[in-house]
Amino acid sequence: MLNKLLTISLISYILKLPDIYTKRRVILNKNTVGKISLMSLVLMIFSSIYGFSNAQNAYFQMGYASIIWYVLTAILFFAPSSFMFAEYGASFKDAHGGIYSWLRGSIGEKPAFIGSFIWLAAWVVWLVSSTQFFLVSVSTMISGTDKTQTWHLFGLGANETLGILEIIFLFVVTLIASRGINVISRIASICGAFTIGIAVLFVALSLIIWVMQGGQLAEPLTTTAMVKSPNSSFVSPIAVISFIVYALFAYGGMETTAGLIDSVKKPEKTFPRAVIIATIMMTVIYIITVFVCGVTANWHHLLGKSSVNLANVEYVLIENMGAVFGAKLGLSHAGALLLGKIFAQFTAFTDVFGGLGAAFVMTYSPIKSFIEGCDPRLLPRRLTKLNNVQMPANAMWFQAILVSAIILFISFGGDTAGKFYTVLTDMMNVSSSAPYLFLIGAFPFFKMKKDLDRPFIFYKSMTTTWIVSVIVWLVVAVGILFTCIEPMLEHDYSTAFWTAFGPVFFGLLAWVFYSLAEKRVL
Repeated sequence: MLNKLLTISLISYILKLPDIYTKRRVILNKNTVGKISLMSLVLMIFSSIYGFSNAQNAYFQMGYASIIWYVLTAILFFAPSSFMFAEYGASFKDAHGGIYSWLRGSIGEKPAFIGSFIWLAAWVVWLVSSTQFFLVSVSTMISGTDKTQTWHLFGLGANETLGILEIIFLFVVTLIASRGINVISRIASICGAFTIGIAVLFVALSLIIWVMQGGQLAEPLTTTAMVKSPNSSFVSPIAVISFIVYALFAYGGMETTAGLIDSVKKPEKTFPRAVIIATIMMTVIYIITVFVCGVTANWHHLLGKSSVNLANVEYVLIENMGAVFGAKLGLSHAGALLLGKIFAQFTAFTDVFGGLGAAFVMTYSPIKSFIEGCDPRLLPRRLTKLNNVQMPANAMWFQAILVSAIILFISFGGDTAGKFYTVLTDMMNVSSSAPYLFLIGAFPFFKMKKDLDRPFIFYKSMTTTWIVSVIVWLVVAVGILFTCIEPMLEHDYSTAFWTAFGPVFFGLLAWVFYSLAEKRVL
């Protein structure tokens, strides 16, 4: 889950680009930075969106059958929405409120406030899940494999113990970050380079093994395998369609890169070409990454075990690949296993230190940016107050308490590890996808505005605008809806509740805040 964020941190560090408001918004100094060329833009889009672990999660959830969903999502969501965000970014290039400014300029302040608050929910949920995944990385770094299900404190079960440790970790991070000490966040930038290297190494070594095996795959590539998931949790039509949210997450983030369009050389030609190239490039690489997972990993033999889950599948696949590679090199069985263990530990090492940096940044950056981006009258005064180091300490502690409460409820829910991590991942995917309902839904109204400067126009007619907007909006809505409904059909109401919790709770909270502000000052 950290791979994408680590890559972004690396790029931001190299380019000295501050994260301002949106998920990965970058601001370029036009006086010192030249116009961005086609290939530079393609690489920026790719680097800020592609996530190595997304493909591994896809293989775990759907096997080779995930490939078709990645292709469909690229065509029906990523490419068309990218052009929408580019138009937003071009027209609101001087606004520093990110998606809040886009929505406010298109559909008004109230829906903009609610939509942006739901965007904030994505990061709160990210804190819930990422800190839990962080502990799995710590365990793997120390022992070479995920031992978290053997951890116990005060007679508590493994999940309860992890929940307590997660809360302690979150409070320590919040305490340090609220005092303005975030030097450790730079570590995330360095680890981002290692993360990219691990992704390249995994693909390269897997392809070498494939050749050494004479083209044989551990997981046979058949017509059935391309359309049917080996995972029993993704067999029903609704469960399969709900996988869309995983693909949406894999392609998410273009709304932030679109803010660079005013710095692109000949944007009317360069940006569409860059989007098309990046779409093809990312889709092909996702397909290759899913494919190479099957070179060394037979799904039922390796991933069908109860000990494998969304938190540790990355390490399971990398450790297995290392062991197979060692065997192909002629190492003894023990030597091959040791090589696999070293691969897993090094990967976990980069995730641990990258996760530390990301946790420090994400504890304050989204909430501070949200406070600075919206009208302060819309929020309780105590939440908008900055301390002597310009940190919204009160808001950060409120966030920590809220995240801790969610962690406690989920950790003490009595679920198995596999279900536990699936709930966390679904929560994050749904929360990350929900803001797109606002951005895409607002686009036709943005196009109808007559008083906006439009230096970049891709959708020439309102008919095309409405057709594309409806299709893309439905893709996102169906993915979210089916993800929330599927557990209910299995009578798993707890999972359904937590999956939808982020957007629903924060949407209602935003509505309450705005309604109170209307009575008070507006």
